[in-house]
Amino acid sequence: MLRLLLFAVLVLAACWGAAAVAAEVVSRSAKPRGEMIDIGGRKLRLVCEGLRSERPVVWMESGAFSGAADFAAIQQKLTAKGLRSCAYDRAGMGYSDVGPAPRDGDAIVGDLEKLIAASGETGPFVLMGHSMAGLYVRQYALRNPDKVVGLVLLDAVTPEMIGLDGAQVFVDRMTDLARLGAFVGPLKAPLYLMGDRIGLPPAGKAEKRRGFISGKQSKAAYAEVKSWRAAAEQAAAAGELKPEWPVAVITAGPLSERMAGWNAVRQAPARGSRAGSIDNVEAASHTTMLGQTYGDRVVAGVERVLASAGR
Repeated sequence: MLRLLLFAVLVLAACWGAAAVAAEVVSRSAKPRGEMIDIGGRKLRLVCEGLRSERPVVWMESGAFSGAADFAAIQQKLTAKGLRSCAYDRAGMGYSDVGPAPRDGDAIVGDLEKLIAASGETGPFVLMGHSMAGLYVRQYALRNPDKVVGLVLLDAVTPEMIGLDGAQVFVDRMTDLARLGAFVGPLKAPLYLMGDRIGLPPAGKAEKRRGFISGKQSKAAYAEVKSWRAAAEQAAAAGELKPEWPVAVITAGPLSERMAGWNAVRQAPARGSRAGSIDNVEAASHTTMLGQTYGDRVVAGVERVLASAGR
């Protein structure tokens, strides 16, 4: 019986390893979109789509655990509207080179400033941030106010959230999840097909799945998440968003009473704007709000910001 059990374990391990190798081969077969931009001894992957015009560029910052792939559907939709957009992989994420520790807001925003300077995209920009990226776009905006037309915040974290009841528990859980992902690394490869929970077009789907099983990306995500509190403090220290900036806040899922405090803080940037708007996509989730099904609501938020800014 023991021999049979050992044999079964060995067969399972061999199958898992073979599946991991196959997934890795598949994940590397597609050519990545965009280009690699040198920011001074390191390169970041940048994906800009849509024709250049007099209108502002929509600059996108992804949430934790991913990069430019998350915005593939929304970029398609913006292009169809005649708008240019740029998304990128932060250091260590997706196809980008690893960056030095710590990966807090100062480091990430510093990289972003270098990337924009090297990209040839002159701005001004509509800044779009999903989830944890709400911290980064706020800090960037306040450090570079001349580059900002307005903001679109998608289920976005704000610095004030860190002080809410239960926030530390949430941060601890996210950190534990990121730590586990960094430890498991490429062993997730057989789960390749589970990588896209957004609903992306084919090119974005392939990139998202590749990142999901990447050991390098898992380690980079852990480095970012464990610096979450530091990033929140740095964003708060940068100051308050300017009231004259139009801000579209878009959230996902039912607005329950249990989440009232959390939702109030998420909506605060729009309420503090002279041209703020709030839209909740009840049928969407934190991830699917970025996809092909619900992405039009995000595009509508961009259009509201541009209209309010007279662009």
